[in-house]
Amino acid sequence: MSTNDAEKIAVLGAGSWGTALASLLARHGHPTVLWGRDANVVEAIDRRHENPRYLPGIPLPDSLRASTDLAGTVAGARWILVVVPSHAFGETVRALAPLLPAGAGVAWATKGFEPGTGRFLHEVAREVLGPDVPLAVVTGPSFAKEVTLGLPTAITVHGDDADFTQQVADAMHGPAFRAYTGEDMVGAELGGAMKNVLAVATGVADGMQLGLNARAGLITRGLNEMLRLAAAIGGKPETLMGLAGLGDLVLTSTGDLSRNRRLGLALGRGQSLAEAVKEIGQVVESVQTADEVMRQAGRHGIDLPISKAVQSVLHGELSPSEGLKQLLAREQKPEYPETLFK
Repeated sequence: MSTNDAEKIAVLGAGSWGTALASLLARHGHPTVLWGRDANVVEAIDRRHENPRYLPGIPLPDSLRASTDLAGTVAGARWILVVVPSHAFGETVRALAPLLPAGAGVAWATKGFEPGTGRFLHEVAREVLGPDVPLAVVTGPSFAKEVTLGLPTAITVHGDDADFTQQVADAMHGPAFRAYTGEDMVGAELGGAMKNVLAVATGVADGMQLGLNARAGLITRGLNEMLRLAAAIGGKPETLMGLAGLGDLVLTSTGDLSRNRRLGLALGRGQSLAEAVKEIGQVVESVQTADEVMRQAGRHGIDLPISKAVQSVLHGELSPSEGLKQLLAREQKPEYPETLFK
């Protein structure tokens, strides 16, 4: 056990994933306080040890505390874990900045890009928090419900400060939760964001009942898109072949707990986007992330046919069947560019 076991950790964001990670840290013996905006959810977590909105019926550790007071939550914390949707990441980090305890690092388990700019979240965090705050991203194949139930899970922590990255991984690592480490924040964040877009494609194909061959083909060619964009922006191929890329892509593309997959399934069955989002009842990151992925692709001159088709379907410019027709009509080509793994 590390020397930081008795030191407080603040988790910002009381949705399903924030609650799951706060619960994990508390189970591992760390004094953990979870901050949320919804007073009813926060009170239920703090008093009844349950998140009835996002993880109903799953008991949370008695030691986990919850609060709507951001300053009080952050005060005295050894490090902070931000787990809010990507559209709220910038405002949350800006609110956190003046409250950050001296020497505290900031990690996040948010996946996506900054809306409107397409910037990576580590770029946003670095700009807001300055050059001296250690940063890390927590990512990988991890459904919140399964983590909260204590089912086996493996994730990866990538950061720009080796000691802080290790501190975050040590706090999370436990009997049923493996936390690996790395230093490729670009690749790790790209994988975590892009898989949301690609999961819509496999969901659409399954909703249209196109079969298991089509699903496997889409996942594999989707990974190809991840790898090619990562190579263009400086990510490492091994990051995308690991938990942050392939692992998360397989989980999100095949697991029905995935909101993005469920969105694709609904669209593939002929539902409208508005109907599908309403039915899922939680934030679906892929709509906005598709735009930011294509913004990155445009910036680097990379052709991403699956991601582009998903973007067009999500914007109502193409029906799922038209998107499929476009993909199948593309010219024959080599499977990989020669330069990808060099």
